[in-house]
Amino acid sequence: MGITAKGTSVPNAAANSHTSTPPIEPRVFSTSKPPSLDDFKILTTESVPIHYPLAKDIVNNIPIYDLSAFSSYTADQLSALQDEWYHILLQGPGVFATKHIYTNLSLIDHVNDVYSSIIKQEAQQSGKKGDHFATSGSNSRIWNSFSKHCLADPTTFIEYYSNPWLPLIFSAWLGPHHRLTAQVNIVRPGSAAQISHRDYHIGFQSAESCEKFPKALQVASQFLTLQGAVAHSDMPLESGPTRLLPFSQKFEEGYIAYRLKEFQDYFLDKHVSVPLKKGDGLFFNPALFHAAGSNTSADVQRSANLLQISSAFGKPMEMVDSLPLVERTWEALADKYEKESLNDEVRAFVSNVAEGYPFPTNLDRRVPETAGMAPDSEQDLLLRGLKGRWDKDRVLVELKQMRDNSRA
Repeated sequence: MGITAKGTSVPNAAANSHTSTPPIEPRVFSTSKPPSLDDFKILTTESVPIHYPLAKDIVNNIPIYDLSAFSSYTADQLSALQDEWYHILLQGPGVFATKHIYTNLSLIDHVNDVYSSIIKQEAQQSGKKGDHFATSGSNSRIWNSFSKHCLADPTTFIEYYSNPWLPLIFSAWLGPHHRLTAQVNIVRPGSAAQISHRDYHIGFQSAESCEKFPKALQVASQFLTLQGAVAHSDMPLESGPTRLLPFSQKFEEGYIAYRLKEFQDYFLDKHVSVPLKKGDGLFFNPALFHAAGSNTSADVQRSANLLQISSAFGKPMEMVDSLPLVERTWEALADKYEKESLNDEVRAFVSNVAEGYPFPTNLDRRVPETAGMAPDSEQDLLLRGLKGRWDKDRVLVELKQMRDNSRA
């Protein structure tokens, strides 16, 4: 029986129909009913990229963008560039490479020295250090390289994360107020490849847990993060740059499928890669089937700063405490602002080092001051501090007060 708006029982139309109706489909995917490998093969072999006018080249179905060609672009032209990236990540191959995202290679070298110091320091500490879809200890990895870099060397941290290309790429997929985290991975010669996988959120769940998430969330989770990497060394093919399976992000059952041996075997047979130079970047939909390759080179220490960017509406993989990062960088940032005003580099750094989304918060204590329902974010506060010429003590007091007022 059905119920009307007033609560009166009425005959259920489906129950009284003489024609059969299709059953309600299960809301979840299941490994007990494996996805179709044939469907997956068709999707990944018969799809081809459309023409992307701003791409310099397409290699193995992966569009390549030379960012040095866009340095004088207007806002409208940059928006057209973002349109292409969005289409690639959503409906296209799911991955694109960026040449010359960093052109100051001496900066990369200085940052590599900082990473080396962190790795040496952590190697002296006891305890097992995990890795990401690879055997622990086979590579050198720095978890939360973002915060550790800042605390070790604020000067190069500011220069590195003041790169305006980063928020332009991030916002093409995630919109505003995203949150950046980073992990360094150095893969030595002889290191084996990762297992093919999808990434955070659902990609980091166990198979048992993954099956509990409804189909709509399986698809929606890819919109909560963007995966990226900046090459901190040259990455010829023999060094094992990331293995990729273009168009695989479009397979709705992929978070179940990547765990199955037949899909892993197919990935090993059909994956592609693109070589990168130091300072290049690679960005892809987290639902793309991918894996770091095996380093068969004789002497290449393949080094990448792995970027994971989270939507304002998602939760990042690592906790980033903005307060000590601002404490270490505020004076240099204020000096940069005095010399350069509020240019793209200053805005880029603020967007990376502080939260842009003010929720969750306590709206009794943090009453919105605008027509909307959102109070100031950490980024709003830092920009106000730069414009107001606040000293370090004041900006830290204001940040602490914001945190205290946000608590339940």
